[in-house]
Amino acid sequence: MVGFGPADVPPSAAVKFVGAGTAACIADLLTFPLDTAKVRLQIQGEVRASAAPGKSPAVTYRGVFGTITTMVRTEGPRSLYSGLVAGLQRQMSFASVRIGLYDSVKQFYTKGSDHVGIGSRLLAGCTTGAMAVAFAQPTDVVKVRFQAQARSGEHARRYCGTIDAYKTIAKEEGVRGLWKGSSDYKMQVYLKNDLFISNDKSFYALTYNLPCHFVSAFGAGLCTTVIASPVDVVKTRYMNSPPGQYSSVLKCAAAMMTQEGPLAFYKGFMPSFLRLGSWNVVMFVTYEQLKRAMMAVNHRHTTI
Repeated sequence: MVGFGPADVPPSAAVKFVGAGTAACIADLLTFPLDTAKVRLQIQGEVRASAAPGKSPAVTYRGVFGTITTMVRTEGPRSLYSGLVAGLQRQMSFASVRIGLYDSVKQFYTKGSDHVGIGSRLLAGCTTGAMAVAFAQPTDVVKVRFQAQARSGEHARRYCGTIDAYKTIAKEEGVRGLWKGSSDYKMQVYLKNDLFISNDKSFYALTYNLPCHFVSAFGAGLCTTVIASPVDVVKTRYMNSPPGQYSSVLKCAAAMMTQEGPLAFYKGFMPSFLRLGSWNVVMFVTYEQLKRAMMAVNHRHTTI
Protein backbone atom coordinates (compact mmCIF):
# COMPACT_ATOMS: atom_id res chain seq x y z
CA MET A 1 0.00 0.00 0.00
CA VAL A 2 1.08 3.55 -0.59
CA GLY A 3 1.73 5.38 2.64
CA PHE A 4 4.26 6.26 5.25
CA GLY A 5 7.08 3.80 5.76
CA PRO A 6 7.16 1.66 8.90
CA ALA A 7 8.38 3.53 11.92
CA ASP A 8 11.65 2.52 13.52
CA VAL A 9 10.04 2.60 16.95
CA PRO A 10 6.64 1.19 17.92
CA PRO A 11 3.84 3.74 18.34
CA SER A 12 3.16 4.98 21.86
CA ALA A 13 -0.05 4.32 23.75
CA ALA A 14 -1.12 7.93 23.14
CA VAL A 15 -0.63 7.56 19.38
CA LYS A 16 -2.68 4.35 19.37
CA PHE A 17 -5.39 5.95 21.53
CA VAL A 18 -5.83 9.02 19.30
CA GLY A 19 -5.31 7.08 16.08
CA ALA A 20 -7.92 4.43 16.92
CA GLY A 21 -10.56 7.01 17.82
CA THR A 22 -9.91 9.13 14.72
CA ALA A 23 -9.86 6.14 12.37
CA ALA A 24 -13.10 4.83 13.91
CA CYS A 25 -14.77 8.21 13.30
CA ILE A 26 -13.71 8.14 9.63
CA ALA A 27 -15.07 4.61 9.27
CA ASP A 28 -18.32 5.65 10.96
CA LEU A 29 -18.78 8.59 8.58
CA LEU A 30 -18.60 6.24 5.59
CA THR A 31 -20.76 3.42 6.99
CA PHE A 32 -23.32 5.27 9.12
CA PRO A 33 -26.25 4.86 6.66
CA LEU A 34 -25.85 1.08 6.90
CA ASP A 35 -25.93 1.31 10.69
CA THR A 36 -29.09 3.42 10.58
CA ALA A 37 -30.75 0.95 8.18
CA LYS A 38 -29.82 -1.85 10.56
CA VAL A 39 -31.47 -0.11 13.51
CA ARG A 40 -34.68 0.59 11.55
CA LEU A 41 -34.95 -3.05 10.49
CA GLN A 42 -34.20 -4.31 14.01
CA ILE A 43 -37.04 -2.33 15.61
CA GLN A 44 -39.53 -2.72 12.76
CA GLY A 45 -41.67 -5.54 14.17
CA GLU A 46 -41.71 -3.93 17.58
CA VAL A 47 -42.95 -0.62 16.16
CA ARG A 48 -45.80 -2.31 14.31
CA ALA A 49 -46.78 -4.36 17.37
CA SER A 50 -46.94 -1.28 19.58
CA ALA A 51 -48.71 1.01 17.10
CA ALA A 52 -51.89 2.50 18.48
CA PRO A 53 -55.14 1.45 16.76
CA GLY A 54 -56.60 4.00 14.36
CA LYS A 55 -53.22 5.39 13.34
CA SER A 56 -51.78 4.92 9.88
CA PRO A 57 -49.49 1.89 9.69
CA ALA A 58 -45.79 2.46 10.10
CA VAL A 59 -43.55 2.56 7.05
CA THR A 60 -42.41 -0.93 6.07
CA TYR A 61 -38.73 -1.43 5.33
CA ARG A 62 -37.54 -4.23 3.07
CA GLY A 63 -33.88 -5.09 2.72
CA VAL A 64 -30.80 -2.91 2.99
CA PHE A 65 -31.22 -0.73 -0.06
CA GLY A 66 -35.00 -0.76 0.20
CA THR A 67 -34.71 0.65 3.73
CA ILE A 68 -32.25 3.34 2.62
CA THR A 69 -34.35 4.43 -0.37
CA THR A 70 -37.55 4.44 1.70
CA MET A 71 -35.93 6.63 4.34
CA VAL A 72 -34.62 9.05 1.71
CA ARG A 73 -38.03 9.22 0.04
CA THR A 74 -40.10 9.68 3.20
CA GLU A 75 -37.71 11.56 5.49
CA GLY A 76 -35.00 13.00 3.28
CA PRO A 77 -31.33 12.02 2.87
CA ARG A 78 -30.31 13.63 6.18
CA SER A 79 -32.27 10.92 8.02
CA LEU A 80 -29.53 8.41 7.11
CA TYR A 81 -27.15 10.36 9.36
CA SER A 82 -29.54 10.96 12.25
CA GLY A 83 -27.55 10.40 15.44
CA LEU A 84 -24.18 10.97 13.75
CA VAL A 85 -22.96 13.39 16.43
CA ALA A 86 -23.56 10.84 19.17
CA GLY A 87 -22.07 8.17 16.90
CA LEU A 88 -18.82 10.10 16.53
CA GLN A 89 -18.76 10.77 20.26
CA ARG A 90 -19.18 7.04 20.79
CA GLN A 91 -16.30 6.13 18.49
CA MET A 92 -13.91 8.62 20.10
CA SER A 93 -14.70 7.28 23.57
CA PHE A 94 -15.26 3.61 22.63
CA ALA A 95 -12.75 2.71 19.92
CA SER A 96 -10.01 4.76 21.56
CA VAL A 97 -10.25 2.56 24.65
CA ARG A 98 -11.21 -0.80 23.14
CA ILE A 99 -8.67 -0.74 20.30
CA GLY A 100 -6.20 2.00 21.22
CA LEU A 101 -5.45 0.61 24.69
CA TYR A 102 -5.65 -3.07 23.76
CA ASP A 103 -1.90 -3.56 23.20
CA SER A 104 -1.02 -1.76 26.43
CA VAL A 105 -3.44 -3.86 28.48
CA LYS A 106 -2.23 -7.03 26.77
CA GLN A 107 1.38 -6.16 27.70
CA PHE A 108 0.24 -5.55 31.26
CA TYR A 109 -1.27 -9.04 31.54
CA THR A 110 1.74 -10.71 29.88
CA LYS A 111 4.24 -8.58 31.86
CA GLY A 112 6.03 -7.64 28.65
CA SER A 113 6.58 -11.24 27.52
CA ASP A 114 7.01 -11.87 23.79
CA HIS A 115 4.88 -15.00 24.06
CA VAL A 116 1.22 -14.01 24.14
CA GLY A 117 -1.33 -16.79 24.48
CA ILE A 118 -4.97 -16.71 23.44
CA GLY A 119 -6.00 -16.41 27.08
CA SER A 120 -4.04 -13.20 27.57
CA ARG A 121 -5.46 -11.71 24.37
CA LEU A 122 -9.02 -12.60 25.37
CA LEU A 123 -8.51 -11.21 28.85
CA ALA A 124 -7.10 -7.96 27.48
CA GLY A 125 -9.96 -7.69 24.99
CA CYS A 126 -12.60 -8.24 27.65
CA THR A 127 -10.93 -5.68 29.92
CA THR A 128 -10.75 -2.93 27.29
CA GLY A 129 -14.25 -3.86 26.12
CA ALA A 130 -15.71 -3.44 29.61
CA MET A 131 -13.86 -0.15 30.05
CA ALA A 132 -15.12 1.10 26.69
CA VAL A 133 -18.74 0.24 27.51
CA ALA A 134 -18.47 2.04 30.86
CA PHE A 135 -17.29 5.21 29.11
CA ALA A 136 -19.31 5.11 25.89
CA GLN A 137 -22.69 3.60 26.82
CA PRO A 138 -24.56 6.95 27.08
CA THR A 139 -23.44 7.92 23.59
CA ASP A 140 -24.69 4.61 22.17
CA VAL A 141 -28.10 4.98 23.84
CA VAL A 142 -28.52 8.45 22.32
CA LYS A 143 -27.26 7.29 18.91
CA VAL A 144 -29.71 4.39 18.74
CA ARG A 145 -32.67 6.55 19.77
CA PHE A 146 -31.91 9.15 17.11
CA GLN A 147 -31.52 6.46 14.45
CA ALA A 148 -34.81 4.85 15.51
CA GLN A 149 -36.95 8.00 15.50
CA ALA A 150 -38.67 8.83 12.21
CA ARG A 151 -38.32 12.40 10.97
CA SER A 152 -41.63 12.51 9.07
CA GLY A 153 -44.39 14.89 10.10
CA GLU A 154 -46.64 12.10 11.42
CA HIS A 155 -44.19 11.27 14.21
CA ALA A 156 -43.27 13.57 17.05
CA ARG A 157 -39.53 13.79 17.55
CA ARG A 158 -38.35 12.55 20.93
CA TYR A 159 -35.32 14.85 21.13
CA CYS A 160 -34.37 18.16 19.56
CA GLY A 161 -30.63 17.59 19.62
CA THR A 162 -27.82 15.51 21.07
CA ILE A 163 -27.38 17.54 24.25
CA ASP A 164 -31.17 17.66 24.70
CA ALA A 165 -31.25 13.87 24.42
CA TYR A 166 -28.69 13.42 27.20
CA LYS A 167 -30.57 15.86 29.43
CA THR A 168 -34.03 14.44 28.69
CA ILE A 169 -32.99 10.83 29.28
CA ALA A 170 -31.30 11.73 32.57
CA LYS A 171 -34.35 13.74 33.65
CA GLU A 172 -37.04 11.23 32.66
CA GLU A 173 -35.25 7.94 33.29
CA GLY A 174 -32.54 8.91 35.74
CA VAL A 175 -28.80 8.78 35.19
CA ARG A 176 -29.06 4.98 34.98
CA GLY A 177 -31.13 5.46 31.83
CA LEU A 178 -28.00 6.61 30.03
CA TRP A 179 -26.41 3.22 30.78
CA LYS A 180 -29.52 1.27 29.73
CA GLY A 181 -28.64 -2.14 28.32
CA SER A 182 -25.00 -1.96 29.39
CA SER A 183 -24.92 -5.62 30.44
CA ASP A 184 -26.28 -6.71 27.07
CA TYR A 185 -23.85 -4.37 25.35
CA LYS A 186 -20.91 -5.86 27.24
CA MET A 187 -21.92 -9.32 26.06
CA GLN A 188 -22.00 -8.09 22.46
CA VAL A 189 -18.59 -6.45 22.84
CA TYR A 190 -17.12 -9.60 24.38
CA LEU A 191 -18.40 -11.72 21.48
CA LYS A 192 -17.01 -9.32 18.88
CA ASN A 193 -13.72 -8.92 20.74
CA ASP A 194 -13.22 -12.68 21.04
CA LEU A 195 -13.59 -13.16 17.30
CA PHE A 196 -11.35 -10.22 16.46
CA ILE A 197 -8.70 -10.93 19.07
CA SER A 198 -8.39 -14.58 18.06
CA ASN A 199 -7.31 -13.24 14.66
CA ASP A 200 -5.47 -10.11 15.72
CA LYS A 201 -2.12 -11.36 14.44
CA SER A 202 -3.71 -12.10 11.06
CA PHE A 203 -5.24 -8.63 10.91
CA TYR A 204 -1.89 -6.98 11.50
CA ALA A 205 -0.12 -9.33 9.10
CA LEU A 206 -2.64 -8.48 6.38
CA THR A 207 -2.55 -4.74 7.00
CA TYR A 208 -0.30 -4.07 4.04
CA ASN A 209 -2.16 -6.39 1.65
CA LEU A 210 -5.49 -4.69 1.05
CA PRO A 211 -7.25 -7.48 -0.92
CA CYS A 212 -6.44 -10.05 1.77
CA HIS A 213 -7.45 -7.62 4.49
CA PHE A 214 -10.73 -6.97 2.65
CA VAL A 215 -11.53 -10.69 2.48
CA SER A 216 -10.50 -11.35 6.09
CA ALA A 217 -12.50 -8.39 7.41
CA PHE A 218 -15.70 -9.48 5.69
CA GLY A 219 -15.10 -13.12 6.67
CA ALA A 220 -14.70 -12.12 10.31
CA GLY A 221 -17.68 -9.78 9.91
CA LEU A 222 -19.88 -12.64 8.73
CA CYS A 223 -18.91 -14.89 11.65
CA THR A 224 -19.37 -12.05 14.13
CA THR A 225 -22.79 -11.10 12.75
CA VAL A 226 -24.04 -14.69 12.88
CA ILE A 227 -22.99 -15.07 16.52
CA ALA A 228 -23.65 -11.58 17.89
CA SER A 229 -26.77 -10.54 15.94
CA PRO A 230 -29.31 -11.82 18.53
CA VAL A 231 -27.58 -9.84 21.28
CA ASP A 232 -27.38 -6.77 19.04
CA VAL A 233 -31.10 -6.82 18.19
CA VAL A 234 -32.11 -7.18 21.84
CA LYS A 235 -29.68 -4.41 22.80
CA THR A 236 -31.11 -2.04 20.20
CA ARG A 237 -34.72 -2.64 21.24
CA TYR A 238 -33.98 -2.40 24.94
CA MET A 239 -31.99 0.84 24.54
CA ASN A 240 -34.73 2.38 22.42
CA SER A 241 -37.62 1.32 24.67
CA PRO A 242 -39.48 3.87 26.80
CA PRO A 243 -39.48 3.46 30.60
CA GLY A 244 -41.63 0.53 31.72
CA GLN A 245 -41.90 -1.28 28.38
CA TYR A 246 -39.40 -3.95 29.40
CA SER A 247 -38.37 -4.64 32.99
CA SER A 248 -35.12 -6.27 31.88
CA VAL A 249 -33.09 -7.39 28.87
CA LEU A 250 -34.38 -10.94 29.32
CA LYS A 251 -37.99 -9.70 29.26
CA CYS A 252 -37.23 -7.91 26.00
CA ALA A 253 -35.77 -11.08 24.48
CA ALA A 254 -38.74 -13.16 25.70
CA ALA A 255 -41.22 -10.69 24.19
CA MET A 256 -39.42 -10.91 20.86
CA MET A 257 -39.53 -14.68 20.88
CA THR A 258 -43.21 -14.96 21.78
CA GLN A 259 -44.49 -12.15 19.53
CA GLU A 260 -42.26 -12.45 16.46
CA GLY A 261 -40.47 -15.80 16.63
CA PRO A 262 -36.78 -16.71 16.53
CA LEU A 263 -36.10 -15.03 13.17
CA ALA A 264 -36.66 -11.66 14.86
CA PHE A 265 -33.23 -12.05 16.46
CA TYR A 266 -31.67 -11.77 13.00
CA LYS A 267 -33.48 -8.69 11.80
CA GLY A 268 -31.10 -6.25 10.15
CA PHE A 269 -28.61 -9.06 9.47
CA MET A 270 -27.49 -7.90 6.02
CA PRO A 271 -26.84 -4.21 6.83
CA SER A 272 -25.13 -5.32 10.04
CA PHE A 273 -22.83 -7.65 8.09
CA LEU A 274 -22.08 -5.09 5.35
CA ARG A 275 -21.48 -2.34 7.87
CA LEU A 276 -19.21 -4.43 10.09
CA GLY A 277 -17.09 -5.69 7.20
CA SER A 278 -16.68 -2.31 5.51
CA TRP A 279 -16.14 -0.57 8.86
CA ASN A 280 -13.32 -2.95 9.72
CA VAL A 281 -11.61 -2.44 6.36
CA VAL A 282 -11.77 1.37 6.53
CA MET A 283 -10.98 1.58 10.23
CA PHE A 284 -7.92 -0.66 10.40
CA VAL A 285 -6.36 0.51 7.13
CA THR A 286 -6.86 4.14 8.25
CA TYR A 287 -5.61 3.29 11.73
CA GLU A 288 -2.31 1.94 10.39
CA GLN A 289 -1.79 4.99 8.18
CA LEU A 290 -2.59 7.40 11.01
CA LYS A 291 -0.13 5.66 13.32
CA ARG A 292 2.59 5.92 10.69
CA ALA A 293 1.77 9.58 10.04
CA MET A 294 1.81 10.55 13.70
CA MET A 295 5.02 8.63 14.38
CA ALA A 296 6.67 10.28 11.35
CA VAL A 297 5.65 13.73 12.61
CA ASN A 298 6.84 12.87 16.10
CA HIS A 299 10.17 11.61 14.71
CA ARG A 300 10.74 14.84 12.76
CA HIS A 301 10.06 16.95 15.85
CA THR A 302 12.44 14.91 18.03
CA THR A 303 15.25 15.10 15.47
CA ILE A 304 15.04 18.89 14.99
